[in-house]
Amino acid sequence: MSRKFIIVFAITTLFTALVVGFSWIYLSQLLRQRLLWADETASQLTNQLEYAASKAVPDLTSTRVDTNNPKAMRTAITNYLQTDTNLNDMLEAVVGNSRIIYDAAIIDPNGVAILDTNPALNGKPVPERARLGVLRDASFRRQLRMLYGPATVYDVSIGLQLDGQEFGSVRVGVSTVFLRNELTPKLQQAAFFSVVAIFCSLVLAAMVSNVALGPLKAIARNLDSASAGDLLPAEESGSDDEVGLVSLKIAHLGRQIRDTNQIFSALKDNVEQVMTKLQDGLMLFTRDTRVVLVSASAEKFLGRPRREILGRTVEEIFSDGTVLGAVVLPAFQKQRPLVQYEFEAADGRRVQVSLDFIQEKGTPIGALLTMRDAESVRRIEDEIEISRRLSASGRLTRGVAHEVKNPINAIVLHLQLLQNKLQQDDPDTRRHMDIIGNEIHRLDRVVQILVDFTRPRDLRLEDVDLRKILENVSALAAPDAARHGVRIVQELPNEDDALMVRVDSDLMKQAILNLVLNGVQAMTEGGTLTLKARRHDEMILAEVLDQGSGIPPEAQEKIFELYFTTKGDKGGSGIGLAQTYQIMQWHYGSVEFDSIVGAGTTFRLRLPAAVAKPDRRNNEEMTA
Repeated sequence: MSRKFIIVFAITTLFTALVVGFSWIYLSQLLRQRLLWADETASQLTNQLEYAASKAVPDLTSTRVDTNNPKAMRTAITNYLQTDTNLNDMLEAVVGNSRIIYDAAIIDPNGVAILDTNPALNGKPVPERARLGVLRDASFRRQLRMLYGPATVYDVSIGLQLDGQEFGSVRVGVSTVFLRNELTPKLQQAAFFSVVAIFCSLVLAAMVSNVALGPLKAIARNLDSASAGDLLPAEESGSDDEVGLVSLKIAHLGRQIRDTNQIFSALKDNVEQVMTKLQDGLMLFTRDTRVVLVSASAEKFLGRPRREILGRTVEEIFSDGTVLGAVVLPAFQKQRPLVQYEFEAADGRRVQVSLDFIQEKGTPIGALLTMRDAESVRRIEDEIEISRRLSASGRLTRGVAHEVKNPINAIVLHLQLLQNKLQQDDPDTRRHMDIIGNEIHRLDRVVQILVDFTRPRDLRLEDVDLRKILENVSALAAPDAARHGVRIVQELPNEDDALMVRVDSDLMKQAILNLVLNGVQAMTEGGTLTLKARRHDEMILAEVLDQGSGIPPEAQEKIFELYFTTKGDKGGSGIGLAQTYQIMQWHYGSVEFDSIVGAGTTFRLRLPAAVAKPDRRNNEEMTA
């Protein structure tokens, strides 16, 4: 829909709503006035009947009626009322001459009809009926429902005073059927004029708004030209009427929008370049130091959700006296950039902060604040370095193994030939030949291990509960742990909380078993080795905690390198941890550790949680 149509429709709807509202008020007031008239008419008739009834009864003290006998007095009064010709004629006239009166009656104090326009009801109890004031005082919609609903008779009554005492009442019934016949023509006439007024207002509002908004197309054309950065035609931009003035302002606004778009595009490019580092906390500030962009990672550095940060100034955000605020606020005040300024946060973490002020044609337009966890950066760098070393070691190992295997095979072949020729030689020569053969075979096994370590594997992936793998590893390591006086403890979630991962079970079992056996061997004086597992966000975390002597600081950077070992001559091959690291990489996981000399080591394995597959049986039932 066009702008013009929307505005015309809105104006027309507004006018129509006003006319409809006034028509509604007019109809409601008309109906209320007619009901007030009906109430006043019925009240006048009850007053007339009350006056006639009081005149029909003489002073009883001048008659033979025993005034001390209430029963005798009621009998006498009833007789006078029933036999009074004037009163009876007036009752008949009330019903016959009024278009809205249904019946009239004189009721004694016990609710029994003394005189009723319906003779069959004389001497009988009169049922209670609602008062006409209920209909008169109701809302307009309720009045319509009551008036045009089932036929109902409403009463207008007045107390009857006879011989100075309260004696029953005079009641006049008003029928909704008679009221409906009386009011319907007037309401229909008013409704007709209201509909005509609504229609006329609808047409008039549409015409007036259409004429008033005629230049809207020209203004829209100018807006399109301005948004495209084009200049307005001279005849339009030079006119002196309101449309010309608006066009001039639109052209000026278009130039501003074009300049703003250029600035925004340049700013957007800068932001997109920075946003490629998803692990960093990013905050983008405008010229007046208000935040317009906050990355999700920034929440963990500030300890506040993004909705509480957006739109606030740098003083409002960093005025809490924190170490980060003490670094950032002076830089903003002095317009001084920060280049990887590193400090220790309140929680002990090392944080790197960078602050860059963005300029456009020499004019500052904002600033970009970057926060990153220094430990995470170093950890990533260490993992990259380890991966690089393993890759280089693998390439070198495959080359060496290929070059060594051929000489070994030739030596073995010629050794066998030499053994055959020296069968008659003395036993000492035979023993030396056997030693040489055994050492050559051992060297061949070492080379084969290197080849197997560097050879790509075909993983047999399956969805497995990591708790079962840990339980199996615990059972496999239990005999060796018992020989070293080590007790293996498992702290795993309950059976309802499955820790599903998609892994090669045999390889993952080998990776964890390497860590467990290393931990057992490190606890020379016995102790407790703990296996833990839990869910952490979208990852599954497994931990192996030992109480050994820990890893020396100078060895921690090389712990995952092939053939590096801290066991010296105690039989360490330097392959186990490198193999664990390699297996975790194959499964898109990671392995890290914390070690304190003399207090033990904790290895943490992180694996992606398996994506839950839909229940095939349930899908079939739903399809059925």
